[in-house]
Amino acid sequence: MKTSSQNLTTQNIQSLIKQLTIPASVGMFFNTMYNVVDTFYAGLISTQAIAALSLSFMIFFLIIGFGYGFSSAITALLGNALGREKYKLASIYAHKGLIFVPLIGLGLSIIGYFTAPWLFTLLGAKEEYLQISIDYINPILFGAVFFMFNFSLNSVLVATGDTKTYRNSLIFGFFANLALNPLFMYGFLFIPAFGIKGIAIATVVVQIINMFYMLYKVLQTKLIHFEKLEYFIPNIKVYKQFLIHGIPSSLNMLTMAIGSLILTYFVSHYGMFAVAGFGIGYRVEQLMLLPALGLSTAVLALVSNNFGAKKYDRVVEIFTTALKYGFIISTIGIITLTILGRFIISLFDDNPVVVNFGVDFLLVEIWIFYAYVVLFICVSTLQAIKQPKMILYISLYRQIFAKLIIAYLIVKYFELDFIYLWFGILFMIYSAAIFAFFHTNRLLKNLISKN
Repeated sequence: MKTSSQNLTTQNIQSLIKQLTIPASVGMFFNTMYNVVDTFYAGLISTQAIAALSLSFMIFFLIIGFGYGFSSAITALLGNALGREKYKLASIYAHKGLIFVPLIGLGLSIIGYFTAPWLFTLLGAKEEYLQISIDYINPILFGAVFFMFNFSLNSVLVATGDTKTYRNSLIFGFFANLALNPLFMYGFLFIPAFGIKGIAIATVVVQIINMFYMLYKVLQTKLIHFEKLEYFIPNIKVYKQFLIHGIPSSLNMLTMAIGSLILTYFVSHYGMFAVAGFGIGYRVEQLMLLPALGLSTAVLALVSNNFGAKKYDRVVEIFTTALKYGFIISTIGIITLTILGRFIISLFDDNPVVVNFGVDFLLVEIWIFYAYVVLFICVSTLQAIKQPKMILYISLYRQIFAKLIIAYLIVKYFELDFIYLWFGILFMIYSAAIFAFFHTNRLLKNLISKN
């Protein structure tokens, strides 16, 4: 069985990086805009509806985080098998992954259903606010299995070098969501008016539609078929591999959610306007980082395949070339936000105090772009060469422990101005990036020397 993954071990590396990065980045952009659309429609309902979406984000992010973590592990294992031309093993990984990841989603759904009301109450939701939050999250929890199916399907596609299918599904999802949100919110013909539930239902419906499209594309790879149904039967040995490689990456995503909560807590000491400015600035920053995230997806696919094929010189070249492209992307982002940062922030809120807080955040944080690029590429490389444990340690350092210490010292102990918090975060992220670079570079040099 031959697949397009063979191209990943033979074609020009610069060309491959461009081919994989651009579709992934475009897809991520539309995925981000998808969330913007949901926020817009929630605002048409009430301020409480917007707050409910924000409150539900941590649970939603948990589902997405575990889906991303385990799917990247499957991509790495699949890519390695394809690189070694062990197509039967790759097919087994694909079939087992298709069942494993949704099972994780089912478990999260059950846990989430029983714990969400308690968590929302803990975060301050009461009465109508609490009910609106539950109304939104319950359909999302029901649809978690479909989210996970899509993650598992995409893991197969990325391993074969296909980032276009997921891009297409996200573009479709954006426009479908744009149309379906008002239908389910306000009702139409036989569809009743669901209100805030409608936004969540629309999201689940989009996931189901995309699931069939992505399954069709996966079936074309011949890695998943229905000729040997025993391939679908759960296997403890294979599932153990998924857990070993997937848990560090999944927990890495979880620490990101916790890290955001920590930052929000300390920013709140500067007042409501500071929180608003930080929130807007953070969204703008994330939009500019999307190409770098697309680049990390490309690195995961390329390194896993070439590592499996034992083409270690190409692995090193992919790593160094990706860093060069990442620095170019970062420079463009820095220049863009330096010139247009204030204008972009003012589009979200015209309050001059809020805008100033947002600008203070951006003017410091844009210089972190270089560090983020290094971290993203190192994380993808470590995942691809089957060295995922350090990913979690780095994330725990930068998202929780170091962030807590630095934020506490700046905000509470020394009581410094808002802008100094971001200088502290800048220092912390760069220290993590430098460590990640030298650690990853050392592992790659060892690969070369041993072979």
